[in-house]
Amino acid sequence: MNEFNPEDLKKLYIPASDSHKGQNGKLMIIGGSKLFHAASLWSLKIASRIVDMTFYSSIPENNEIVALAKKEFRDGIVVSRNRIEDYINEADCILIGPGLTRKSGEEEGDDDTKELTEGLLKKYSGKKWVIDGGSLQTISPEIIPPNSIVTPHQGEFKILFGKDPTSENAKEMAEKYKIVILTKGEKDIVASPNELIQVSGGNAGMTKGGTGDVLAGLVAALYCKNDAFLSACAGSYINKKAGESLAKRVGLYFNSSDLVDEIPKVMKELII
Repeated sequence: MNEFNPEDLKKLYIPASDSHKGQNGKLMIIGGSKLFHAASLWSLKIASRIVDMTFYSSIPENNEIVALAKKEFRDGIVVSRNRIEDYINEADCILIGPGLTRKSGEEEGDDDTKELTEGLLKKYSGKKWVIDGGSLQTISPEIIPPNSIVTPHQGEFKILFGKDPTSENAKEMAEKYKIVILTKGEKDIVASPNELIQVSGGNAGMTKGGTGDVLAGLVAALYCKNDAFLSACAGSYINKKAGESLAKRVGLYFNSSDLVDEIPKVMKELII
């Protein structure tokens, strides 16, 4: 299996010097719950450093936290559930799932993840989707729109597709459903209907909770202005390189917030 070629990072979209706010990506993030409070916030934090606009919709408690923290992403907009569809229409890409509960009713006031996810995927099947976390553990793969990116860890791959997370199975499922699959692991596997790439790197410091949510936000931000396969491969590679960069300074003793802060530095070195 071929390794990702870092030269392909040069294909990523870079904002033009004369561009205006909104032209360089608008991302909608739907996630978070009382039980998994921080997950969608990590996705939001990294995405807000890449795209022009981030629209964030979670349960009321998380919306309030984001509203208070808006100094970190001044172009972000907190969206209540009853206005979510207006912003889905405006967004270039939608990330759904980070921090959504795996089971209906785990905490009072949380979303029914299956109902929310499948309803939106059906209604907006023509949009660009990145599907992560709780959504992957509750939906049927038949409902995933073509050209979506799914970002399962190995256990979620088996839950979603009913198969072991091998490269052969990833390629088969990508062909069957016409999607891009980024299977997270020591070596990430990225499969599309036409391509199969391995992304090596990273370290054991990246087993910390939340690093997958950072990756999902990064991939979704890239997908706003790039094609699905490149977005998944580049996001995987950049995420791992950020972990390696941190390890040079602090060993394995870093967390997901550190990873968010490191990614822009790594992107500057690799892309610009």
